[in-house]
Amino acid sequence: MAVQSPAVWALGLAVFLACLVEAVEAVTIVVAMGMTRSWRSAIAGTITGAVACVAFAFATGYAVVTWLPVAALQLVIGTLLLIFGLQWMRKAILRSAGRKDLHDEAVIFQKQSAKAREAGNRTFLGLDYFAFVVSLKGVFLEGVEVVFIVITFGLNAGNVPVAAYAALAAVLIVTVVAVAVRRPLTKVPENTLKYGVAVMLSTFGSFWAVEGLGIFTPSGHPLDWPGDTIALGVVLVGWLVLSRVMIRVLRVPSPNNAAPVPVAGENLTH
Repeated sequence: MAVQSPAVWALGLAVFLACLVEAVEAVTIVVAMGMTRSWRSAIAGTITGAVACVAFAFATGYAVVTWLPVAALQLVIGTLLLIFGLQWMRKAILRSAGRKDLHDEAVIFQKQSAKAREAGNRTFLGLDYFAFVVSLKGVFLEGVEVVFIVITFGLNAGNVPVAAYAALAAVLIVTVVAVAVRRPLTKVPENTLKYGVAVMLSTFGSFWAVEGLGIFTPSGHPLDWPGDTIALGVVLVGWLVLSRVMIRVLRVPSPNNAAPVPVAGENLTH
């Protein structure tokens, strides 16, 4: 599927912002391990996790491209991306409505640091075992999400280089800033970014999933949206409006008003 210039910019921006959020979360873990345990071990865990992510990316990308036809690729990856985006959307709506605590890197950093201080002093190949493993795990898990974002956006949009460059730029920027300040990046407006990324992920996911429904037609070719990339903007506006309506409906009333209506899956008891 050919991607015109506006869609390329949208693709790059979506991947960049999503990967920026994941990189900040990984950096918080690594910095906590470095400051409270061992920088050498934390960095070693980071490098190991990054290498594992690269291997995972190549294996996953090859398997997906080799086994799935274009329409099936769009349907499967679009659906997964939509599910992923809706999970982010749900959390963003609940945070904006006051029904879920805001994401706070400072609090996460404090919790990770407390766990690091309470851990034992076991070593492995001259490295602090706890700092190494926690850093490796954090980088790998957040890195897998970055890989997922790059593969889904890149393959479905037919422009893997743009997705890869956007992800690389996000990771490098966060890494350089983290090395410079050597503390958690609490100034990054993560809650706003998460909300914006949720809208973008849901938009691209639903757009590509619908195109992928062409696998069930006699030709087996992807379906075309009316207006092509113009339809992408319409879908984005639709998700944005829907999310704002949900925030308004679910917003927690002030103490002087009636009690809030419980939301499915949220425990509002004290």
